[in-house]
Order: sequence, then structure tokens, then C-alpha cells
Amino acid sequence: MHSDTTLIELFSYETGNKQLSDVINVKLAVKATVPFQTWHGNKRALTTEDVISGQWVKTCTAGYITELSFNQDGRVDEFRLFDRFHTKGNWTLEHGILSVQIMKGENQYQFDVVGNSDVNIHSAIERKNGRLHSYLKLMQIK
Repeated sequence: MHSDTTLIELFSYETGNKQLSDVINVKLAVKATVPFQTWHGNKRALTTEDVISGQWVKTCTAGYITELSFNQDGRVDEFRLFDRFHTKGNWTLEHGILSVQIMKGENQYQFDVVGNSDVNIHSAIERKNGRLHSYLKLMQIK
């Protein structure tokens, strides 16, 4: 996903009515607004060291909780927190945004993680099979 799309969708969710909005419905001009600049000022670029140092916990608005392990070679292992069901995927880091793709059966999940500058609790908008699916919070555990 394009980083502008990620930022605008997250801004819309985190500062709006807490509903997912496809970027098609959100004008790109929003990036020039003071509220966007204020929101964006509380974000930061993630680094490779951030990604691969330690485990991550991912939770979504539906209450699912998983543990993620990012390998240096671009692979990611995801385990449901309580029953340890294992899924796999891959990750990349571009312009400080962590892009993750995970396959679960016939479903493909994709999300782009935007770093938080105040605490190591980051956020993302997840797509399932290309469609908006959920708002995520991801925490780095060291």
C-alpha cells in the first residue's frame, strides 16, 4: 500500500469517528491541514532494528491477539496468543512504514504499521483480501 494512503486512512480513523474509511473517500488534500500535521507530528519512522529486535503483540478492534516475530530475512511468524496457532508471512520496511502480509488459509491479510513517537504502541489499518478489515494496535515487547 502507498504510504500516503496508509497515513490518511490512519489519520481519518484516529481523529474521526473510529470507523474505517477507504482513501477513495478521503481527500489527499487533508495532508496539508493543521490537524493532520499535528497528528503526524506524533508519529515516527520505524527502523529495521525496531522491527527485528524482540517480539510484537498485535490486537485488533475485534479483540484478536497475536504474537509476531519478524525475521531479518523478511519472513514473519504469527502465533495466536493463547492456542499458538501458527501462520506465516513476510514484511518489508519502506520510508519508515512496516508493511506486513500474512496468509491464513485462503485469506491474505495486509497492513502497514505507522510508528508512534511517544510510546512503542503503533497502529495500522488491516485489509483482508484487499478490502478494509480492521484497525490494529501493535506493541513492541523487548
